[in-house]
Amino acid sequence: MSWDAELFVALAFLLFVAAVIYFGLHNKINEMLDKRAAAIKAELDEAARLRAEAAALLQSFEQKKVAAQADAENIVAQARREAELIAKEAHERMAEFVERRKQQAEQKIAMAEQQATADVRAAAADAAVRAAAIVLRDQAKGDVGDQLLRDGISGLKQLAH
Repeated sequence: MSWDAELFVALAFLLFVAAVIYFGLHNKINEMLDKRAAAIKAELDEAARLRAEAAALLQSFEQKKVAAQADAENIVAQARREAELIAKEAHERMAEFVERRKQQAEQKIAMAEQQATADVRAAAADAAVRAAAIVLRDQAKGDVGDQLLRDGISGLKQLAH
């Protein structure tokens, strides 16, 4: 029996191979396998192309990131320079303001000194006039007083002309 079974299996196999060859199924199987291989190759090529595009896009983004970081550093440096310039200008304006206030205070002090000097002179002149009036009243009587009066009037006439 085992011979018979082996014989049937061998005959069935030969019939199958003969049918495949007669109907040309081996060519159709080869064509299908070739189409499948071509489709897989196309998918692999597409995947490689997409991978290359992704790598190029990644490289582009990395370059943009580097450029953005450089721009950010430039902006920060520029802002730092501008802040230093503003601080320097503010310091200079403050120094100028202090200097102006100092000069104004010195001018006020000088004017106060001049006013005080003028007030002292006026007070001294008033005191001298009062003292002179007292002295003249007591000592300028008679001929000496008349002579002083005439000299004063003539001095006024000379000043008026």
